[in-house]
Amino acid sequence: MGMTVRDTTMLYLSQMMGKPVVDIQGEKIGTISDLAISTGEVFPRITSLAFQGPGKVPFMISWRKYVDTFDEDGITLNAEAHDIRFSYLQPDEVLLARDLLNRQIVDTQGLKVVRVNDLKLSVSGSQLRLLGAEVGVRGILRGLASWLERAVVAVAKVFGKKIDEQIIAWNYMDLLDRDLSEVQLSVTHRRLDELHPADVADILEQLDPQQRANVFQHLDDAQATEAISEMDDEYQADFIEDLDDARAAGLLGSMDPDDAADIVRDLSYEKAETLLRLMGVEDATEIRRLLGYKDGTAGGMMTTQFVAVKADNTVGETIEVLRELDDDHPTLHYVYGLNEYDEFEGVLSLRTLVLTDDARPVGDVMYEDVISVPPDETEEDVAADIFKYELPAMPVVDEHGVLLGIVTVDDAWDAIEEDVSGDKTKATALKAVGIVLASLLFLGLYTLVLLQVIGYAGR
Repeated sequence: MGMTVRDTTMLYLSQMMGKPVVDIQGEKIGTISDLAISTGEVFPRITSLAFQGPGKVPFMISWRKYVDTFDEDGITLNAEAHDIRFSYLQPDEVLLARDLLNRQIVDTQGLKVVRVNDLKLSVSGSQLRLLGAEVGVRGILRGLASWLERAVVAVAKVFGKKIDEQIIAWNYMDLLDRDLSEVQLSVTHRRLDELHPADVADILEQLDPQQRANVFQHLDDAQATEAISEMDDEYQADFIEDLDDARAAGLLGSMDPDDAADIVRDLSYEKAETLLRLMGVEDATEIRRLLGYKDGTAGGMMTTQFVAVKADNTVGETIEVLRELDDDHPTLHYVYGLNEYDEFEGVLSLRTLVLTDDARPVGDVMYEDVISVPPDETEEDVAADIFKYELPAMPVVDEHGVLLGIVTVDDAWDAIEEDVSGDKTKATALKAVGIVLASLLFLGLYTLVLLQVIGYAGR
């Protein structure tokens, strides 16, 4: 009989623990005590079912061979109780509740990251697979009672807050050691090299400064630069402050000048000056120039990494300029044309470059009716224009017509997100009475969670 699943795509270990196990006749033969996985897969399938029979006698059976249906209400087997043959845990199998739940996720040097509060399971066809570890507060609440999780999430939503799941995918973890008393999970340094920079940033943000610095030593400069760029703004400056001066200066110098300037702006004056003096002259000059513009303006958000050529350059000469760009040059949207006095004249799309004869001058084919902004334009107005006119980038031009930099659509998105965040803060402030009431409710719930955590820690 083929295995089926009833009306669900995601399950949690906490939901299944203690639920009934019944045979094909509907007779209850025990309660779920654990699930086993085979650790050799990217998203490992559940391979064995552990349950307690009458008198709390432990049993284990093959999941593939005997499980027919499963959901948060329990498991139904495809055989009668007397026809079931019991099995044993295999060397490559790990029990989720016994070996993983409430354990710490650490790196290979034993650096603490987070606690495994629950385990998220995914239905894949007729199989149940481990998706990852829930390391956030929702896992704690769900472990106390599913209704408590739903209540807290609902109340938070009423007051404009969102409590997201925090899932560390299984393929980002390694088992360092396994015995019956201790299993350590690892986001290993080997795997850090393989992760997307955004995932590395998430991991680094969870560590204390000393631990973060230790892990950071195992990243090369390119990986480190990308990870810092993906960090939330509130972490970036603190992170740079914690690095030794030489490494910090080198990383800032390898970043996009606008991103580096944003970080330097949040550093202490002494630290900022120290790092700028240690940088290359060209990098430091670019960052200092950007620091001269007010935060929240076009000048403060623009990047100076763009390609500009003289209008009398040929298309072929311009293509050669593009070919000589460094591999790490930011995404190129336009080539910007300048007149003989280095004043901004127009833009040339890459499509036009490719389709135009190499001998034609850039000035003959570039688009001159270009929307630009002065450096003191507010970032909100710049973002609004970028999205209104559907521009991938907007030039920033001074009063003399000199091209100072460009604001990309990514920077515009960042400005909008900050603005929305600010609006939400203001709106929340107008609900003072509601906040007080919500705080009282959350205080009670937090107390329950805290007591549970203390209880776990004392085990």
